[in-house]
Amino acid sequence: MRSHTCGELHSGHKGKSVTLCGWVASARNHGGIIFVDLRDRFGITQITFDPEAEGSPEELLEQAASLGNEDVLKIEGVVALRAEGQKNPHRPTGEIEVFAKKMEILSKSRPIPIDLSEKNETAIETRLRYRYLDLRRPSMLQGLEFRSRFCHALRDYLLGEAFIEVETPILTKTTPEGARDYLVPSRIHQNKFYALPQSPQIFKQLLMVGGLDRYFQIARCFRDEDLRADRQPEFTQLDLEMSFVEEEDVLQVVEGAVVHAFKRCLGMDLVAPFPRLRHEEAMERFGTDKPDLRFGLELVDLSALVGRTEFKVFTSALEAGGCVKAIPVPEGGSFSRKEIQNLEEVAKEYGARGLAWCKLGDEGLTGPVAKFFREGLEESLIEKTGLQPGGLLLFGAGDRAIVLKSLAEVRNTLGKKLELVKPGDFAFAWVTHFPLFEWNLDKERYEFSHHPFTAPEDWDVDFSQNTDKVPSRAYDLVLNGWELGSGSIRIHRQDVQQRIFDFLGMSRQEAQEKFGFLLNAFQFGAPPHGGFAFGIDRIVTLALGLESIRDVIAFPKTASAACLMTEAPSPADPHQLEELKIKTVTKENPASRS
Repeated sequence: MRSHTCGELHSGHKGKSVTLCGWVASARNHGGIIFVDLRDRFGITQITFDPEAEGSPEELLEQAASLGNEDVLKIEGVVALRAEGQKNPHRPTGEIEVFAKKMEILSKSRPIPIDLSEKNETAIETRLRYRYLDLRRPSMLQGLEFRSRFCHALRDYLLGEAFIEVETPILTKTTPEGARDYLVPSRIHQNKFYALPQSPQIFKQLLMVGGLDRYFQIARCFRDEDLRADRQPEFTQLDLEMSFVEEEDVLQVVEGAVVHAFKRCLGMDLVAPFPRLRHEEAMERFGTDKPDLRFGLELVDLSALVGRTEFKVFTSALEAGGCVKAIPVPEGGSFSRKEIQNLEEVAKEYGARGLAWCKLGDEGLTGPVAKFFREGLEESLIEKTGLQPGGLLLFGAGDRAIVLKSLAEVRNTLGKKLELVKPGDFAFAWVTHFPLFEWNLDKERYEFSHHPFTAPEDWDVDFSQNTDKVPSRAYDLVLNGWELGSGSIRIHRQDVQQRIFDFLGMSRQEAQEKFGFLLNAFQFGAPPHGGFAFGIDRIVTLALGLESIRDVIAFPKTASAACLMTEAPSPADPHQLEELKIKTVTKENPASRS
């Protein structure tokens, strides 16, 4: 229907007859001459309706006068150079215009509820309800186009590294992956259910048993969990697995793919290898296993030093088995009490009871806790923290987990407040050797930190000894304070896998019912293997400097996992439920009983 797109015409096309199709971005009537900006995915071209132009019928001007924004047109015309002073240097097609000779209105549009010019913000609920209109906004189109190129670059790199792209099943067996499954009832197998995959984890391990050696796919995954800015119930990940590898082999391949994609899509040369931090080091220095390395402000452990003070907040925390850590803040001495109170509120949001502090001036320490650092302790504190005059010291004391979490959030807040986070900076890092198990306080038992197929650092370790300290061969890739994805060297030995299930309290019968096919496969010569997966949605969001993964997903859900556009989820047809032998239960409204 068209000879060119609305983004490709230039001065070299002068005098050429062209046919364009697109939407009316705007229409302006200037003294009988009508100018229409015609837009498609590729750009905007100015269409000129001039009654005095050769070959321009009178009825064409009448048609043009009736046009509204977002009407869909087919235009036939001739390319001409714009007059000097009328060129638009901000538009690739800004040096030309097309004089219309013929127009066909392909579709009329009602007034739309979204500002496509992006000059005014539209409520997110409206954007999601009319997502097909929201997609016309330039930023949305650019985001999806970038995502497409990014995935293509990843795929090209891995194919060049002898990987095989394999699609794994969507309808599969429910397994404990750490989140709730989405269940799909079977019509043929009554009272039985498929599960949508949280990841292709087991299948990719079986592909290694099958001898494929190097597998990848850009996989759709599903998790029924609470949402936030970096989560959706269905998401896309780059998933890969490799045989006969150690950790460093996997890390180098993932780094290579990321470096290649950033170079091709952003023209950016990332520095590899990325920093490697053991889990305990990341927690000690930054209070989190997904540290933002774009700035310093590292935590300092002061437990040994403050134990010599008489400050009961510190000494009581240590007596209870907790710790005391602090963040030295250069130039934080200029903070007002109100600004420090705001930081304290951040700490309290994450479980802390407060935030002690002191400042260092030319005459020594000042502030609420300064009096407890006398008789040589002041010098020791300054030396330990590296605090300089004009600096601020923020203390966290109490339960270790709460201290780390609260100070990590205070640190991130300070990074933004002090403008230490620069747009366009990308600080990748690997966090390795996560604990194999973690304690579930609600269930009062140990659970796997990543998943039950992650290998321990020591194949022969006694899991019952110092359980929460048993290191695994798991690793995460983090970027700017976000976890991009996880991976590990897997268990390929049936005896070790069975020991993990036994320790987690899974009976032999339960293990066989849930993972019998995997355990059986390990009896037929399973190669050592490891892999990784990272979220495409997350890395593309960060690469573009956006705040939410919704902005790089064509049709995302809301925070309650609903689609405002299609109104999903919705009730099923009674005939469908009857076929599936499913009966729905309506919760009684407590108010109706009163």
